[in-house]
Parts: sequence; structure tokens; C-alpha cells
Amino acid sequence: MSTIEAENTATRFEDFGLNQPILEALERVEYRTPSPIQSALIPIALTGVDCTGQARTGTGKTAAFAIPILQRIDCNDSRTQAIVLAPTRELSEQVANETRRLAGNTCRVTVIVGGRPMGPQLSDLRKGVQIVIGTPGRVIDLMNRRALNLGDVRIAVLDEADRMLDIGFRPDIEKILRRCPVERQTLLLSATMPPPVERLAKRFMREPLRVDLSEDNVVVDSIQQFFATVDADRKFGLLVRLLSKEKPQQALVFTRTKRGAERLHRNFSGKLSKVAMIHGDLPQPKRDRVMSNFRDGKIRLLVATDVVGRGIDVSGISHIINYDIPEYCDDYVHRVGRTGRLSSDEKGVAVTFVTREQGNHLTEIEKRINVLLEEYKIEGYEAYRQRAPRPTVDDLAQSAV
Repeated sequence: MSTIEAENTATRFEDFGLNQPILEALERVEYRTPSPIQSALIPIALTGVDCTGQARTGTGKTAAFAIPILQRIDCNDSRTQAIVLAPTRELSEQVANETRRLAGNTCRVTVIVGGRPMGPQLSDLRKGVQIVIGTPGRVIDLMNRRALNLGDVRIAVLDEADRMLDIGFRPDIEKILRRCPVERQTLLLSATMPPPVERLAKRFMREPLRVDLSEDNVVVDSIQQFFATVDADRKFGLLVRLLSKEKPQQALVFTRTKRGAERLHRNFSGKLSKVAMIHGDLPQPKRDRVMSNFRDGKIRLLVATDVVGRGIDVSGISHIINYDIPEYCDDYVHRVGRTGRLSSDEKGVAVTFVTREQGNHLTEIEKRINVLLEEYKIEGYEAYRQRAPRPTVDDLAQSAV
């Protein structure tokens, strides 16, 4: 895989040679200047070659692949010509909404995800859609029903590929790609590029070029990062005091498990307003309602698990609290990437709760991001019990007297 230096040579979307409807759509949605990932990826993708793009979350990756799709497919042909796979329903719908904004009335886009009624999805496919965006499980389901034909796909996109592999979608992804034409173009977008993603790219892509905008510091400089040492039974007390001190504009609190999210949400119930919870077992309509309220600012504190956390893209998030330290270093990168998107004179804040038994986890995270986290303390609150020093030989001798 050849890695190319990502130089931001294109300062205007007009420099890419895009057709007029796309330029008009970009003007309509007020896209003025390409972001670095857009400047680097779009010219390559427009040539039809395979390409991987590595960049942190919140950098404009969706437009970086949606624009080349809209330029290269035939919007007068009702057959499905592009398939975009994403790890979660929320992210799939987010990608679809952005693609629709860029497509305007030129191309038809549909979302096929689980937790949604099958009827409207089948109806869209029967009418003909050029771009299908969805989660691997539902895509497989509709393929098996012979409702979705990928035989005319020209472009396949794997968005947040690392997360899709993390949650076990590799067999589905491979099955889907095998049903696409061999002569397709494949684009793979990922915030991190661990060995499993590299192997997937090597197996299903043809001599892909690689655009790497991850930089040495994989977490943006606009985020202040801290750790807080805390005993497990004092986490909630620390969280309450942290929120009282920081008074966040909007905060996203991550737990490792659904049960942990429910327990934390119950602790707040009836005591703090504008608090909600979201995890994979909630009914889809409720998840949609929670996300809509969060984006509208009606929810100030959202408790979430990692799976749905990937679909949360809200510009007003000022604080990320890792109530449970993430199991994997890359999950830390993704969690913290949810903030740092405020105005240029504001900085996001990320605080990770760490028990003394989890010191190695913290060290691995610091090695991954190449940053030593500062310690966060609440004056007047003892977040962990002071342990008595181990007795010395003299202490033992004295006690025997």
C-alpha cells in the first residue's frame, strides 16, 4: 500500500473539476473550503483508484467520499451503483443525511438499517436508488431476500472500518464485497488503522493508495485531556462534583456496558434535568428521539455506550467523561473525538476516570496518543481512599514488644 503525503493543495472545491450540480449543492450547504481529508482524498477518489483514508473523527470524511460518488455515478440510471457500509444505525443515517444534502435532487439515496420497518426500505429499492447506505447486517438481510442487487456497484465504501471490525462485522463485510463486481472502486475510511483493517484492505482492495492525516497526535489539540484517580464506589460522587464544577454546555458520558449506562442513568433520574441514555438495546424510535433532542440542545447530559457513541456527531459537546475507562486504546481516540468541535476560541474537555488497578490501561492510552494526561482533582473531595503504608521490619518488631 503506497502512502502519499497529504498536502492541502486544493483551496476551493472548484479546483477538483466537479460538475455544476455538485458545485451548486456545495454552495447551497455553505461548504466553502475543503478540509484536509477532502483536499487529499477527493482528487484520488475521482480517478477511480482504490484508496484508504485515515483521519480523526469530525474532519469531513463523509463529504470526502460522498462527493466522488456523486461525481462518478450515473444519476439517470436507477440501478444501485454505490454502497456505503457503516457500523451503526445512527452513523448510517448521519451519512445518508449529509449525502442527500450534497445530492439535492440529482440522485436517490436510501438507508437500510436494522430497527427500522422493512417495508419502506423494500419500497425504495424497488423504485430504484443509486446510493445505498446501511449497516452490514441489514444489507445482508436484503441481499438474501433478493431485494438488493449489488451487481452494478461501481463504488463500495467502508466507513469507520475499524469500528465495524471491532463489533464483529468482518464476515458480513466480506460477503457483501464478494457480491460486488471485482472491477469496483473501494474506499476505506478509518480513524485508526490496526492490523485487522490493514488485512481487510490487502484482501479486498487493489493496490490502494493511502492518505494518512492521523498525524503523530491522534487527538486534536483543541481538547484538554485529564485523568482522575478514583475508587470504583466513588465514581458517581466524582462525576456529580465534576459536572457541578465544569457546568458543561453539553456532556457525553461513556460507560463500557449497557447495564452500566442504565445504572448511571437511574442514579440521575429525578435529580437532574435534561439527562438521557442511549445504548444498542433501546428501541430505534427512542434512540432517534434521544439523538434529535441531544442535537437540539434539549439534552445536556447523555450517557452512552461505545457502539452508539460512533453515531454521535454534535457540535455543541463541550465535555467527554469516560466514566469507565475504554477497554481499547482506539476507543479512547473515538470517544474523545466527539468533542473539540466548538468555536476556535473554545477547547473541549475530556476526563477519564481511572481506578488504581487500571493504571496500565491509562499508560497504554498515553502511549497510543503520545500525550501524558494531566491529573484532574476536585478540591475538597476525596476520590480515593488513602492506603496505609506497608509495615516495615522495624514496625513489626515494635508491635511485638
